[in-house]
Formats: sequence, structure tokens, C-alpha cells
Amino acid sequence: MNEKLCIFSKTAGPGILFACTAIGVSHLVQSTRAGADFGLLILGFVILVLLLKYPFFEYGSRYANSTQTSIIDGYKKLGKPALWLYFLLTISSMFFVTGAVGFVTAGFFENLFGIDFLGEWTVIILFAVCVGTLAIGKYNVLDSLIKIIAIVLLISTISAFLFALYNGPIDPVIGFEPKELWNITGIFFLLALMGWMPTAVDLSSWNSLWTLERIKQTKYKPKLKETLLEFRLAYIITSILAVMFVVLGSFIFYGSGEELPNNNSHFANKVVTLYTETIGDWSYIIIAASAFTVMFGTIIAVLDGYSRSLQRTVELIFTKKEDKIRTKFRTFYVIFLIVISTGALVVIFQFGSNLKELVDFATVLSFVIAPIIAIFNFRLVTGKYLEKEHQPSTLLKILSFSGIVFLSGFAIFFLFIKFLQ
Repeated sequence: MNEKLCIFSKTAGPGILFACTAIGVSHLVQSTRAGADFGLLILGFVILVLLLKYPFFEYGSRYANSTQTSIIDGYKKLGKPALWLYFLLTISSMFFVTGAVGFVTAGFFENLFGIDFLGEWTVIILFAVCVGTLAIGKYNVLDSLIKIIAIVLLISTISAFLFALYNGPIDPVIGFEPKELWNITGIFFLLALMGWMPTAVDLSSWNSLWTLERIKQTKYKPKLKETLLEFRLAYIITSILAVMFVVLGSFIFYGSGEELPNNNSHFANKVVTLYTETIGDWSYIIIAASAFTVMFGTIIAVLDGYSRSLQRTVELIFTKKEDKIRTKFRTFYVIFLIVISTGALVVIFQFGSNLKELVDFATVLSFVIAPIIAIFNFRLVTGKYLEKEHQPSTLLKILSFSGIVFLSGFAIFFLFIKFLQ
């Protein structure tokens, strides 16, 4: 037993990073909004998309363990056009995704310390701290920090969920009319919700990079089943927490007749208040600190993931000889951190206080991109690029095919609706 725990401790890290990346905006913001606006009606869609997206995230970890290279290296094997397409998709989405996460994190920071008078400086300071932390410590700091954050989040969310179940849903106010899901506004939100549930599919490349970094850090090469076990546990926990956040939004807010605020700090205050109304006023500072800690972990992971994936992509595109790669582009990691942060700030300032619009735009963009990355990942783990014994089971392949059809269908449907508007 002790030996198994020792092995798991050496493997643990990439899955936890994935979970903290996912739990940020998609759970704290989108899942809470989903439950608050549509009640438990939305729960089925959350569970469905969690199931259908699963294979494509797992494939990032599977490919890295099996080949000892990132899945981005795999995109190059599919052909230079595939790698260039991944590069362009990353460039087109990274500022909006990072901006959305950073904007929400700044809101929880302002709520925790009561410093909304700083205005735009809050998010500038936040990005500066994140860039400095990653530039100095890189993966070691990220790995240690994220595990503490995960424990705090888990305890606070489960506590609030159990209290909410005990108290039951609130009684709807007189004259309350539920929002319509099957209109343009409702469908747009549904796509936004699924876009980041549990997170964007293109972020699956980060799993492979973090898996390799963990192997380098511990000097232990786990078996494929060990890597997959760590990721699957993280994914299951992420999925359970998503359901909990929907239930929390539904039980505490749905039927109240109130609208969740559009300002980031006011939204953060409302989310924290939802928790404390369930657990008790004494818990306010604990919940506020936990929520900010979760979002801080998310923005750190997002900045690291985008910078790391961009660095590897640039290495593969512009360097022909493998032995020259690491020395030529090593400093690009820090440069990309600065570039992504700066671009995200421009996006945030452009959207102003429109939290919902920024988050929805970023999440829908991720949903439209998802089918392309899903197809890339599926091809890499089911074809000639992976040994037969490392390829997914028939059941997982069927689930993958269903996921590709699902993601493609909704993406086409969304583009069709936008074209008709």
C-alpha cells in the first residue's frame, strides 16, 4: 500500500493542474450561472459534455506517456499544416481565454481584500505577480502551489454542497418566470457553458506537456496505467465538482428573481455570498479566500500552459534539428508569458466591466475550435503514431467518435445561427 502511494505521489501533478485549470471559470462562474439561470434543467447537458469530451483530454496524457513527447509533437507528425493550424488556433484564442480568467480572478481578489478602488490596476498587478512567479519558479512552484489550492477548494465546495442539500432549494419568489433555454440567448449560453466544460479541448496539449515536466521533475517514468489513473481521478473530481456548482447555483439562487451581476468584483461578491448564506456568515472570509485561491491557481496554470505550448510549437515550426531546439528557444517561455499577459490586458480593457460578455465570447470561441483538436488527438492515438498496446479501448474509441460528432454538430449549428442573425 505504501509503495502504491509512493508511486502515485511521484505521478500526481499533471491531473491536479488540469483540475485546477478547469475548476476556475467553468465551475465558479459558468456552472454557478447555469444553475442560477436555468436550475437543474441544465445538469444533463453538463454531464453529457463532461462524458463526451473526456477522451480528448485523456489522449494528451496517453500520448505523452507512450511516446515521451508532447501531443504537439504529434501534430507535426500529422503534417506541418496541422501544426500551423494548432498554432493559429492557439494565437486566436489565448488572449481572450487568459483575459476572461484574469478578469474573473481580479474580481475575486478585489472582493477578498475590498480594494475595488484600484480599478484596472488590480488585474495589472495580478498578471505581474503571476508572470514573476512562473518566470522564477516555473513548474516546481506551480506544482507545489496547485496542490494546496486543490485541497482548499475541495473542502470548501463539498461543505457548501452538503449544507445546500440539507437546506434544500429556496422557494421561488411570487411571479418568478424561469429563463427560456431554447431561444437564441439560451442556446448561446449553453454553447458557452459547454465550451469550457470542464475546459477548452485545445488545452489537452497542456496535459502532455505537464506529464513530461513531471517525469523530468521526479525522474520517475510511470507506466501508462499509472499516468491514466492520476488523470482519471482528477477528471472524476472535476466532473463531480461541476455538478456541485450547478446544484449550488440552482438551490441557492434559482427562483430568487435576482440577476447575477455583470461586474467582476460584484459577481465575485455574489458568489461568495451564496456560499456563506448556505454555510453561515462565519465562513465568509474562508470562502472568499478559497475562491480567490482557486482562481489564482487557474490563471497561473493558464499562463504556464499557453506559454509552454507556444514555446514548443515555435520550436517545432522554426527549428529543423532537434538538438538545437532547447537552447535556441529556451528564453521564449518568459517572452510568451509577457506577450500573453499584455494581450489579455488589452482584451480586458476592451470589454470593460462586461464580465458575462467576455467569458461567453471566450468560451464559445473554445467550443468552435474544439472539433478540430478533437480530431487531431483521436487520429494520433488510434493510428500508426501509437503502438497498439497503448491505444485506447474500443469503448473509448466509440465515445471519441460520438464526441467528435457532438462537438462538430453544435459548432456548425452555432455558426449557422450567427450567420442568419
